[in-house]
Amino acid sequence: MEIKMNKKLLALAIIAVSSNAVAVELYNEDGTTFDIGGHVSVALEGSDEGDTGLTAVSPRINFNATHELGNGFVADAKGEWALNYLDGGENAFTTRLGYIGVTHADFGRAVAGTQWAPYYAVAGVADMPIAFANDFIYEDHGNLGTGRAEEMLSYGKMFEMGDAGKLGVAAGWQGRKTDSDSNAEYGNRAQIALNYNVAGFSANYSYNTGDVNYATKLKSVTSESHVISGTYGIYGSGLYVAGVYAMNENMNTDAALINKLIEDSSAYEALVAYALDNSLNLSLNYESVVDNDASKTVYSTSAIQAEYNFTDKFVGFTGYQLDLGNDYNNKEDNKWMLGARYYL
Repeated sequence: MEIKMNKKLLALAIIAVSSNAVAVELYNEDGTTFDIGGHVSVALEGSDEGDTGLTAVSPRINFNATHELGNGFVADAKGEWALNYLDGGENAFTTRLGYIGVTHADFGRAVAGTQWAPYYAVAGVADMPIAFANDFIYEDHGNLGTGRAEEMLSYGKMFEMGDAGKLGVAAGWQGRKTDSDSNAEYGNRAQIALNYNVAGFSANYSYNTGDVNYATKLKSVTSESHVISGTYGIYGSGLYVAGVYAMNENMNTDAALINKLIEDSSAYEALVAYALDNSLNLSLNYESVVDNDASKTVYSTSAIQAEYNFTDKFVGFTGYQLDLGNDYNNKEDNKWMLGARYYL
């Protein structure tokens, strides 16, 4: 099987979203490839309540490899690190991703390591703009498996159904662990995800569950989430619309200084974007988290943003995020950002 065909196979089989938009291929021979990717992103940011200054916008570098194992199996490996290049210090690199995967057209794909979780393929459909995007997913996402899930074993398979579309099925598991920073104890965690795509539309569902004994709690609680989402189009190509609704238990915290765990919360995310033929991509998004037991809005924001591709590797972006208020008497703080991203 040719290398190009294997790359297409990997792209179809991986349900989790890849963070490697652009890469430089360094090696491609005898069934093995190796490339380097990532981006350097810097922006000027400010807010009503804060000072104006430079910030790094999720910069990273990654190494990616694939290798044909024979009989239609393809192995791949990825290592990705966040870059800290503005304020220096000892932690110049911190781990974002690190995994090994094996893919087969008929048998699906298995991945072991720190990876984008199957849950994120459902909840992250509106997490697209560079400047301001999703927040609720990333609360303790490594341990809870809602974003870049740490120490996860996952399996996924895509079923092609011709004119009826595609159905993706995935599952993930994380073993017991104790967080070294918070001393919280996490039990075995499991999640499933379903993705259905047809005629440019997608409908998605994921369930995530597991017990956690937080250091501030006297006993373990079940942290679980049901999330549904839908999309139309492809972000960065014409019209793209996405909506997300999550029903969470012990997954989010309130806006008070004590960061109290919310027993029953709902999260909402919506995104409408339109990319013009001249590579200008305009978007409007909305996000909020609600404490259902207290009937309080934890936070709510909306942002208007623009991204322009000067070239395939160089993107300019800007955004203004409105703080739509909360029920905790926290002062509203509108934010803005203007920056550039260079893909390696």
